[in-house]
Amino acid sequence: MQATDLQRAVVATMSIATALDLTVEDAAVLHNSNRLAVRLLPCDVLARVAPLGQEVARFEVELAQRLAEAGGPVALLEPRVEPRAYERDGFVVTLWTYYAPMTPPNVAPADFARALAHLHAGMRTLDVTTPHFTDRVAGAEQLVASRDQTPALADPDRELISYTLKSLRQMIAGRSAAEQMLHGEPHPGNVLSTKSGLRFIDLETCCRGPIEFDLAHVPEEVALHYPGVDRELLGECRHLVLAMVAAWRWDAADQFPNGRRVAQELVSTLRRGPPWPSLDVMMRRLAGP
Repeated sequence: MQATDLQRAVVATMSIATALDLTVEDAAVLHNSNRLAVRLLPCDVLARVAPLGQEVARFEVELAQRLAEAGGPVALLEPRVEPRAYERDGFVVTLWTYYAPMTPPNVAPADFARALAHLHAGMRTLDVTTPHFTDRVAGAEQLVASRDQTPALADPDRELISYTLKSLRQMIAGRSAAEQMLHGEPHPGNVLSTKSGLRFIDLETCCRGPIEFDLAHVPEEVALHYPGVDRELLGECRHLVLAMVAAWRWDAADQFPNGRRVAQELVSTLRRGPPWPSLDVMMRRLAGP
């Protein structure tokens, strides 16, 4: 979120929480990219804030409730207020339980794999309409096709990303692999280590597809512990996810930290060819010195 909007977003969030009879004296921004994560104190509530119009916030609240009821390992909504999306001053705010970070933060790959398998099992019990993973790919293709939305993307790189997205979308969909509801982006940044175990956050990315699409986001060590993985399909999904994220990072409206550097490195990785690293490996590499 741009600095000009950040303060307004925080003020709107504090105002919503106060109107709900939560005690709010301070707000700490924990994460800022395309939306905010804000810890409200002393009520100790986590608020997630996005520009108004992102109707996905309502979907995320409903899905989090249903997964929690099914015993899924997801972050819980704040129990002291009505579970819904709140709107004020051009922002939509959802309120969640705050989980203090566990130390050390490292998660054993086997535990991560079990938690993700548990999440997938819970998702299979729900009758919820979600986008197909190919819908998300199509959105990335539209970004790359629009010079207005991706003005800094050079033509050779535009052609590479566009071809990769189209060919892999068709290839993976044509496999007719078993599909189910997925998290969509279950990378380590979307997993909390809490006293009650691992919990997944950011459910707005949920979609339907093969489980290998989810596994393309996690460390290789985690994928090795997940049962029944099609390794060839996993490689194709990793390739696809790298191209999708490259498209998003070239979006002129994207506010991901160091987004342009990430975009350039992803294009370089696509040009180098296989073996395809997981998205997690790429992000850790870029976070290094």
